[in-house]
Amino acid sequence: MEDRREQGDITLDKNNGIATITFYHPAHNSLPGKLLAKFRDTINEVGQMDDVNVIVLKSAGARTFCAGASFDELASLEDADAAKTFFLGFANVINACRKCPKLIIGRVQGKAVGGGVGVASAVDYCFATKFAGVKLSELAIGIGPFVIGPAVERKVGVSAMSQLGINATEWQSAHWAREKGLYAEVYNSTEEMDEAIATLANKLNNSNPEAMRLLKKVFWQGTDHWDELLDERAAMSGRLVLSEYSRNAIAKFKAKA
Repeated sequence: MEDRREQGDITLDKNNGIATITFYHPAHNSLPGKLLAKFRDTINEVGQMDDVNVIVLKSAGARTFCAGASFDELASLEDADAAKTFFLGFANVINACRKCPKLIIGRVQGKAVGGGVGVASAVDYCFATKFAGVKLSELAIGIGPFVIGPAVERKVGVSAMSQLGINATEWQSAHWAREKGLYAEVYNSTEEMDEAIATLANKLNNSNPEAMRLLKKVFWQGTDHWDELLDERAAMSGRLVLSEYSRNAIAKFKAKA
């Protein structure tokens, strides 16, 4: 168990039609490649379960929802194929959420950076606490939020996406994210948020599964090309992360950690 905790993990809990998927990594819930693969597989698997009507997606811990990409893994990338494959990990999680026939409720208890903002954008209805600030820090390390960009832009629009992508070192508050449409509601505490999540999850659990499936299909209309789009975006990020600029920037970030 200790080894799994050190490497991070994805867990699944099912309770009377409601499935809760929880991801964890000791480095502020960052997401290395192996964890991203398990994340994708778990979403795909739960989406096909007949005894599940709604999914809650969350992370462990108190103040960080997800720190995005693993800097250790970014620093270790040595060739274009490996780099593209790593960024495809985030693309695959986003596409798994998009294609999942169940409605997914997001629970963002703390800060979301980079890929974490992408995950929050890929769920269908997202709750947060006032501690859940957001930042797209990719430009600061010489790349860009290319893979998660379509999901974020779909939720907040081009203008807000541009603010996040360009001003890469600045946090935007949870209330800002709510105003832009990323979060549906923002609560003062995790207890209040969890109560609201339970209320909505139970309502959905008693709703018509076929109606919810069709409703989700309508909400995601116009995204059928995302498999190809995110593959192209992963190649862009993979190429940039191998540049001298990015390698130096990542080394500086790791030295500060």
